Amino acid sequence: MTWDEGATVRVARQPDVFVIGVTGAVDQAERDLLAAAWLEAAEADLPATVVDLSGVTFGDSGLLNELLVAERGHRLRGRAFIIAGPLRPQVRRLFTVTGTLEHFVVVGTAGDTPEHHAG
Repeated sequence: MTWDEGATVRVARQPDVFVIGVTGAVDQAERDLLAAAWLEAAEADLPATVVDLSGVTFGDSGLLNELLVAERGHRLRGRAFIIAGPLRPQVRRLFTVTGTLEHFVVVGTAGDTPEHHAG
């Protein structure tokens, strides 16, 4: 799925994890792309979803809101929701300025162990 602005969302199903790769500039206009990915993750019903944000060059409140909604949905269903990086400085700043970084499980790369997790 691609928009003219250059944001891309790719999904892949692995044995125990659903992987969502996001690249480019992600703002309010890409909410539909992310919502479609969350729906596919829910339908896959795997124990965990990893959202790879390492390719995100820009993210605004639209991205943050979509991540918060998806994380809550996963938590309510007893499924893990993991954000993978490394996060670019602008994306990390979005999380830190809004005080939401600690709300997510964040790993350095898709194969790493959790760096942060809200208790």
